[in-house]
Formats: sequence, structure tokens, C-alpha cells
Amino acid sequence: MKYQPALQSATLLKRYKRFLADLQLNDGSEFTAHCANTGKMTGCAEPGFNAFYSTSTNSKRKYPQSLELTQNSLSQLICVNTAVANKVVAEAINANIISELNNYEQLQSEVKYGNENSRIDFLLTSDERPHCYVEVKSVTLLSQDNPHSGQGYFPDAPTLRGQKHIRELIEMVEQGHRAVLLFAVLHQGINQVSAAAHIDNKYAQLLNEAINQGVEVLVYKADISTNEIILKEKLPFI
Repeated sequence: MKYQPALQSATLLKRYKRFLADLQLNDGSEFTAHCANTGKMTGCAEPGFNAFYSTSTNSKRKYPQSLELTQNSLSQLICVNTAVANKVVAEAINANIISELNNYEQLQSEVKYGNENSRIDFLLTSDERPHCYVEVKSVTLLSQDNPHSGQGYFPDAPTLRGQKHIRELIEMVEQGHRAVLLFAVLHQGINQVSAAAHIDNKYAQLLNEAINQGVEVLVYKADISTNEIILKEKLPFI
């Protein structure tokens, strides 16, 4: 996914009300940008971090700028726009980068499924193979106890919605389909991913149950720059 034009830089002053972030330019001027992230953004949005933003051409937007990337004290870039995860995963699937998801004929997004009124991020279909249901999760939480460890976690806050998605994936396996939970790592400092049992133990328990019942877990990391984000490297799930 290319940023066109390339992102512009600023300094993050604060993130608040979940969807807003105040940024400061080099000349000292300040403005408010939209922040498309409902999570806690632990370790991703500290005051003083470098920030990179895009500007919309939509004149009707109240906040035309959007916070896209931050850069932490270790100079690691982090994509904080959670909408990007699905975009880069779709591009990777279409480019056959995720080998486990190759050889399907059709990719559909936001398809209704399951008994709990969910929408799957991607449904892959082929006449000769079982349907494959792919749920995408953006991973940006780096271990705060040891940020040099490369250990990433999901989720960054208790998530009833995430628990529901795991139950839906288990249901798809029970119906004879493939079900895949794909963690898209959008943090340069993360080199492996685990369920954050210390944050949401129920989620970790459900995920372990799902794996035992045949739900597949994949982890792929993105190359991140102010020009583009590309999902490239497969990482271990621990």
C-alpha cells in the first residue's frame, strides 16, 4: 500500500478522545488530526513521538489530516491506522505473498457469517477447496517490560469483540471450512507474537481452544516506511 503523496512529519503532542491527536509542526504551529484507532495504543502514542500524517482532499472532513504512523523512542515505526491492516493483507493475498492462502479463485471482504452476527474480514473461495474464513488483527503492542525483546502481543485491551470472532472461527471449522486468524504486525520492533493473557486471559484461553480445534494462526509482518507499507515477513506465533 503506497502513501500518495508521501506522509508528512510532525511531533505528537497528545492523543485523546480515542479518535483525535494533536500534532505540532517544525514551525511551532499545532493542529488536530483524526486517529483511526479505537485501541489503547500502549507504547504507540507517547507525547514527543515523531508522527507522520496524511491529508485528505475531501473538503467536508472536519479533520482533513489523519495520523498514520508514529515513531517510538527506539526509532521504530508503528502504523497506528488500524484500517491499514486489511488493505495490506488484501494486497498480500492477491500478490501470493501469504503462501498459506494461495490458490483461491475469489476474495470477498466483509461477508456476513456465523451465529453471532459477525462479518469476516476476508472469505476466500474456490470450486475445488473448502471456503477459507480469514479474520485479520492488527498487532502494535510491544512488550513494555522489555521493549528490546521483540515480543508483541494481542490484544492491547480486553476485547469481547475479539472473543466473539474466535468463537465464530471455531464454528466455521466445525462446519467443515478453513478458518484463519491472521495477525498483521504493524510495528517494526515486533518479531514474534503471543496472546496477551496478562491483558485478556479469556481471549488467550479461547484462542488456545480454537487452535486445538483446527483454527489456523498466521503472523505476517509489514515493512513500514513513510512511502508505503507492504506485508512481507512471516513471524512465529508463540
